Amino acid sequence: MNQTEKRATIGLAGVYGLRMFGLFIILPVFAFYAEHLPGGSNYTLIGIALGAYGLTQALLQIPMGWLSDRIGRKPVIYAGLILFAVGSFTAAFAADIYWVIIGRIIQGAGAISAAVMALAADLTREEHRTKAMAVIGMTIGLVFALSLAVAPALSQWIGVPGIFAMTGVLALFAILIVKQFVPDPRISLFHSDTEASPESFASVLRNKQLLRLDYGIFALHATLMALWLVVPLTLREAGVAAEDHWQIYLPVLFFSMLLIIPAIIYGEKKAKLKQIFVAAIALLLCGQIALALTAGSVIGITLALLIFFTAFNLLEASLPSLISKTAPVGAKGTAIGVYSSTQFLGAFAGAAIGGYLMENYGNSALFAFCGGLLLIWLILASTMKAPAAVRSKAYHVRKMDFQQSRDLSLQLAAVPGVHEALVLADERVAYLKVDMKGFDEESVNRLLEEKEEQTDGISQ
Repeated sequence: MNQTEKRATIGLAGVYGLRMFGLFIILPVFAFYAEHLPGGSNYTLIGIALGAYGLTQALLQIPMGWLSDRIGRKPVIYAGLILFAVGSFTAAFAADIYWVIIGRIIQGAGAISAAVMALAADLTREEHRTKAMAVIGMTIGLVFALSLAVAPALSQWIGVPGIFAMTGVLALFAILIVKQFVPDPRISLFHSDTEASPESFASVLRNKQLLRLDYGIFALHATLMALWLVVPLTLREAGVAAEDHWQIYLPVLFFSMLLIIPAIIYGEKKAKLKQIFVAAIALLLCGQIALALTAGSVIGITLALLIFFTAFNLLEASLPSLISKTAPVGAKGTAIGVYSSTQFLGAFAGAAIGGYLMENYGNSALFAFCGGLLLIWLILASTMKAPAAVRSKAYHVRKMDFQQSRDLSLQLAAVPGVHEALVLADERVAYLKVDMKGFDEESVNRLLEEKEEQTDGISQ
């Protein structure tokens, strides 16, 4: 990466991380805080407040990405961060649970995910774009772990209203990062590998393999959000003071991240992604059942959480890779957009439905709901096609007309190790899906160089 690409990647990862930190950090402590709010004794309302951001995020993130194509990336990011700050301050000064819900809805309306990814694509060359997206993805994982570890202590020091206010301040600080640190793109283009295209929705929504993965991320985050309604209370009932919950969460998250490394390496190197994926879902279901059966035992809850988060982190890392391998080569951005929206919809549905079940039927109904979601996912994943052992590549190409791009697509598809190839003349990019092993990249580079020489010759 050159200096501009590094600044863009670091800056946008920081912005994305600060925003997600604000969404994640209340998960372990909100149930305790809500108990003391007017209306907060109703678990249905607690669940809605916890997951409300997911509904507006799911509805608005793709449209805000499209808006960034029209008015620019940074204006949309500024507006989204301002909305997030307004929502945070609204929740911070909320007099009852209803105002917290309104604040969370406004937070989610600051849906900048698609605009951030589009800006990252504008500021990175095709051959380095995957690295930039990986850095942003890793930042989200680290922020998730950090937020769960520090939330109990922060709640004791400044209270949940203080946490909301802090996240509002961080959102305003993120605006400065975008303005002062992130470079301005020379030109903003549509990028099929990072942005959703209206023309691709039909093919993506008809793809049964992608729909299985979309259901998976829905079930994963629905289960996660539902469990945050009950796990903190279960730990407190087992005798762990709220301010000491970090002593459980921190080691659990640390060891769960260590445990997934061998599985990821084995799955990629041995082309055993489906087997690892299905095993992780089964492990997640076991962890969820263990949480239901170990109430009252600190050691039991801790071990159950370790099982659950080991599987959760493995699936969270695997699903984007599976989406990339499964999506049609020219519709990757659309597939990721639908997947991401489904993730946030799952967060809302899990928290809201989980809260309703907990309020009216007790903890057992919530655990049964989560178990049912995961069992359906296990069945769907067991019958899915094993993903091809491929990775995505992108190459810059010279300006050409439609027929030339079509001819080049066919020539690239014939190169050994290339599964799919699509040259988009308007983006000046060749998108390829290639074998993890046996890909003849030299032939691709040579073919692209020949096309450049031919183009130069014609222009002269």
